[in-house]
Amino acid sequence: MDTSKIILVTGGARSGKSAFAERYAAALPGRHAYVATACIFDEEMAQRVAIHRQRRPASWQTWEIPKNLPASMVPLCQTSDVVLVDCLTLYFSNYLFAHDGEDDEAIIDGALAELTAVMAAFRRAGVTVIFVTNELGCGIVPMEHVSRLYRDLIGKINQAAAAEADEVYVSVCGITTEIKHQAVCLPEVKL
Repeated sequence: MDTSKIILVTGGARSGKSAFAERYAAALPGRHAYVATACIFDEEMAQRVAIHRQRRPASWQTWEIPKNLPASMVPLCQTSDVVLVDCLTLYFSNYLFAHDGEDDEAIIDGALAELTAVMAAFRRAGVTVIFVTNELGCGIVPMEHVSRLYRDLIGKINQAAAAEADEVYVSVCGITTEIKHQAVCLPEVKL
């Protein structure tokens, strides 16, 4: 029996998505783990990380994994029933910079393969995972190539995660709504 569940929580910056994801995870029974994907490069990021740490229950395990999440899947899944990954946007930013200089399509394909492997590992282990991610595609088209590549990469990552997810939530102005079960499903057109 498959007891795993994949939940995706998205929205813009400061939309309330992380706070919602934390409340959702806290409502689930079992051993909790928090996967922090941020790298702290300055005081502002250090303050943001501190706020997130203060909100989490002390009983939750914190795993700092800014890159190579697949290598941590076995111990993470063996010690957790519920995992909150905050966030895919930062994780794949780290991935992009680690693969600087590679072909754009190779970067996107590699990132999608890594996401697929991580989601499959959670499913196999029967762990419920909540992924937090930003919706980046609602603004202007960035001028710099790396910024456009990042926007495109996160768009594809978010689509792949949403396709696999059992539930998808979007946060806007601190209000969160489940959207996957409200999606319009059009019949496929045969050409």
